[in-house]
Amino acid sequence: MELTPQELTQYNGADPSKPIYVASFYGPGGAYAMFAGKDASRALAKMSKNDEDVTPSLEGLSEKEIGVLEDWEKKFEAKYPVVGRVAS
Repeated sequence: MELTPQELTQYNGADPSKPIYVASFYGPGGAYAMFAGKDASRALAKMSKNDEDVTPSLEGLSEKEIGVLEDWEKKFEAKYPVVGRVAS
């Protein structure tokens, strides 16, 4: 399954009839709620919870930050089932 960024926003926990895509503690009121239903690649790479970093843009990231993002991807894939990818 591929989801557009707009389609992905439907899975942020606001609608209890839909699953939350990434994980339950990413839902409303959760410590990582700002990541639910979004491509938060930049924020993960920068280890940031700042709203301005919750974006798919990887522009200007250092090699170290790209490595951090790759580590996150491996952790998520080991822990959660992949249900789709965000379409570009």
